[in-house]
Parts: sequence; structure tokens; C-alpha cells
Amino acid sequence: MGNIKLFENKQIRTVWNEADEKWYFVVVDVIQVLTDTPNAGDYIKKMRKRDEELSKGWGQFVTPLSVDTIGGKQKLNCANAKGLLRIIQSIPSPKAEPFKLWLAQVGADRLEEIENPELATQRTRELYKLKGCPDDWIEKRMRSIAIREELTEEWKNRGVKEQVEYSILTAEISKATFGLTPAEYKKVKGLKSQNLRDHMTDLELIFSMLGEASTTEIVKKKNPLGFIENKKTAKQGGKIAGDARKALELKTGDKVVSPKNYLPAAKKNKELEKGKKK
Repeated sequence: MGNIKLFENKQIRTVWNEADEKWYFVVVDVIQVLTDTPNAGDYIKKMRKRDEELSKGWGQFVTPLSVDTIGGKQKLNCANAKGLLRIIQSIPSPKAEPFKLWLAQVGADRLEEIENPELATQRTRELYKLKGCPDDWIEKRMRSIAIREELTEEWKNRGVKEQVEYSILTAEISKATFGLTPAEYKKVKGLKSQNLRDHMTDLELIFSMLGEASTTEIVKKKNPLGFIENKKTAKQGGKIAGDARKALELKTGDKVVSPKNYLPAAKKNKELEKGKKK
């Protein structure tokens, strides 16, 4: 969540590049925010056809970078503030000017966070509060972020490659914990590009943390090396959480996995209307 910034309460994923000490922003997220287009990728294609100079220099403005997603890191087209300012010139949007001011503020905030790392955690909490999340849920979410980071660090130290392998291992834990992959889980909740864990209930977060914390402890004890061995421990860690989930469901008669999400009311209504048309 520390690498997600909010512009007018809409999420934009970011990557901090240590090499040039600049924020890089996921281009499709920016396009989505400025245009409200249902298909940012298609909008970019049309925009590049319109603006030949932008298309010619696209490689100078945009760089593929590894971005944190719910399934691990993925390569996405990103641009720093200078690159975005050029792209924005080709977007007829009334949000362009306030977005430019927002870009400058994001850069200033990052410099402050380098001086005082606690500010990053504080701002993450503030982002969740702006979204209307209750304090007790926010504390669980913050803890789940820390647990996730510890697990991925253990994987990295044992030769697990980023991107695809992270995604597969995460899916193994999720399947063993909830009986669903992250992609299947998002469908249950009616989510698309949103972060699944940002829409989990208290219990869902707790069992998600248990699965990943259990996997971390098994990894530390057994020291599995490489993707294949870590895949086995991912299943074992997830099973511990899955068994606990099933035991609770047996006692209460209620399912832990819930279709509940924290989408804004307007977006929920939009999705419902789409469903009716189908």
C-alpha cells in the first residue's frame, strides 16, 4: 500500500527507483484516473496514433518496471513525472492541471519519507482512513503487509525468482487456505484490478495472514531452496490456515470467504448494472 498513491481517491501504483531517486507511475493507472476510460490499454493505442511525436518517443517516456501486485511483481509500463507530463499533453482532461500539482506533492512526500521512514507507514494508514476503513481493520491490514513482506524476503533469499514464481506460490497458499486462487477470489468479490486484500473482511485477513505466517515459519525451519521446494512449503503453510478455517466454519456454520468488498457505492451500482445487461 505504501507504493499506492491516491489522486482524488483513485489508486495509482508507483515504484521508487533508487537509481535516479524518482517515483515511476503505472501509466495505465494514470490514464484510467484522468480519462475514466473502461479500457486504458485501448485508450493508449488511440492516443499514440493521434500523437505521432509521442509514439516516436514512447520508449524515452515509458519504462517497463517490476510493480508489486497481489500475485507478486509484474512488469508494467511506468513513467516518471517528466514522462507523465509529456503523456498528459495528449490527454484532453480537466484533471490535467490538478494532477500536475499532485505529481509535485508526491515527489516532496517521498523525500520526507526517506528522512523519516515512519511517515510512509503513517501515510498508508491515512490512505485507508480516506477510503473509510475502520481503525481495527487498518491495523490488521498493516500487519498483513508486514507478514507478506517477511515471506517474500524469505523466498528471495532462497532463490525464488520474482513475478511469475511469486504469483504461483501466492496462489498455492491461497488455494490451500481458502480453496480459491486470488483470481477466483476476486471474481467472488466482484473485483477487477483492485487489490484483493484491500477488500477482505477481518476474518479473511486473519486467515490470509495465518497462511503466509505459517509458510514463513516452515521456510525458516526447513530452508527450502528454489521454486519447487518452496512450492511444497507454500501448500503446507496454506493448509494450516485452511484447516483452521474449516474448523471455524464447522463450529459457526458460516463461510469465511465473503462476497463483501469495499468498493465505493457508485462503483458497486455500476457493476450491478453491467450484470443486469448481461
